[in-house]
This record gives sequence, structure tokens and C-alpha cells, in this order.
Amino acid sequence: MQTSHDTRTSRLPIGSDTDLAWVRQQVRQVAAELGFGLVQQTKLVTAVSELARNTLIHGGGGQVEMTVLRQGSAQGLRLAFTDAGPGIRDIELAMTDGYTTGNGLGMGLSGAKRLVQEFSVDSCPGHGTTITIAAWATGLPRPRADDG
Repeated sequence: MQTSHDTRTSRLPIGSDTDLAWVRQQVRQVAAELGFGLVQQTKLVTAVSELARNTLIHGGGGQVEMTVLRQGSAQGLRLAFTDAGPGIRDIELAMTDGYTTGNGLGMGLSGAKRLVQEFSVDSCPGHGTTITIAAWATGLPRPRADDG
């Protein structure tokens, strides 16, 4: 079974604290429309908040592309956070609990990964970073990795 993309793809800028609040609000609204439960919405918005803030602070700003996903009766949401910042020199280290380049607890990337079903990082030092996450509405069948 192929994953099909709904026509609902939108790009939201991440360039200020106001944009961070807007991104969180839009993701929560779309997740609710797709049938995500309150706990699932909260997990997704928490991951989105961390990744959007990283895009702003560490990447100098960028955008998030939000795409509604459908696979059979399953509905999900894919979010790709992209910046043209300095990139991540050591992705494995950055994904380690406790690692931080700022004043945080070092749970950002690894914590966000635990909150969603799909997570990937594409980064090249000096050329920016794209972090893509996806979550599927609770109670619906989760797509298998070999479904293409």
C-alpha cells in the first residue's frame, strides 16, 4: 500500500517567537482535524515546539512544511523543519540524551524523537539541516515500513 499525500501541504515560516506560536497552533489544529487524541496532539506539539525552536535558534530561522498523510484508513501528519544554518556536525552526538549546545537539558532532539513514530535528520555542516517527523492518529493502523 502506497502512502498518498493529501492536497493539504502548507509551508509556515519560522523566523520569530510569534512564528513559533503560530506553528504550534496550526499543527494542533490540523492534528485535531485528523482525529489525533488530546495526548497524541500534546506529544506532537511538544516535538514540534522543540524542533521549531531549534530551527530558529540554531539554524537562524527557516520553515516547516506540513503535509497531511493518508494510508488506507490511517491519517497522519508529516512535518519537515528546514534551515540554512551551520548544520549539525555530529548527528549521533546531537541525538544523545544530555548533549546540548545551549543552556537546555539536552533532551531536545532525542526527546522529540521519542514523541513521534517517524524521525529523520539530514544535515551537512555549513549547509543547513532538515529534520522530518511523522505521527499517525491514535487508534488507526500504523503503516508498515515495507509499505513503500
